[in-house]
Amino acid sequence: MHVKPEVILFDVGNTLLFPNWYHILAPLADKGVMPNDDQLQAVERRTKNEFDNLVMGGKVDHGFWQLFYSHLLELLRLGDDGVGRALSEATRLSSNWDRIRPGTREALDKIGGLFRIGVISNADGRIAKVLKVCGICDCFLSITDSGIIGHEKPHPAIFAAALHSMEVAPERALYVGDVYSVDFRGARNAGMQATLFDVVGAYRDRDVPRVESLAELQQQLTTR
Repeated sequence: MHVKPEVILFDVGNTLLFPNWYHILAPLADKGVMPNDDQLQAVERRTKNEFDNLVMGGKVDHGFWQLFYSHLLELLRLGDDGVGRALSEATRLSSNWDRIRPGTREALDKIGGLFRIGVISNADGRIAKVLKVCGICDCFLSITDSGIIGHEKPHPAIFAAALHSMEVAPERALYVGDVYSVDFRGARNAGMQATLFDVVGAYRDRDVPRVESLAELQQQLTTR
């Protein structure tokens, strides 16, 4: 049985902040094509499950987006004349992850009133700036960015760096992120507790702790 955590650590992408598709998908708009939300979510579900089966212990998070856009271009019946690479590169820019859902600040304030909270993100060294622009940077006591640490999830070193910064034992920390092989398995392999943040329902059939919103996470944490 898990002990009650002292610290909650969050992923950023697809957990706290979401893609600015208007900017990221500009190369598709130039071709007169723009996928809708249902198409993007369907591709995300497919990609997460395929990516998890492929990686489980070696590849870095960036491979996810190469796979995602290959599936998206296939769905849209578009050839890849370099557009897939352009889309992947745009997605890797922290500045393009600036969509924040209503109630995010309020939920973080409530969770932060009960636990010490921080961030672990595979990013480009600038995730703290984006969190500040989005108005939630001050919620966190620690921000661990792979672009600064030099290791990406699921490498145990990035989790260890965050745990050290928060001065907490692994078993007393809970990590919340959206990709099973990178976030959930990475955290568990580092000795932490973990919950999947599964907005699109990619893991509804998997027997693992999961939530679909910060409000649901907040409720679970207050009843643990």
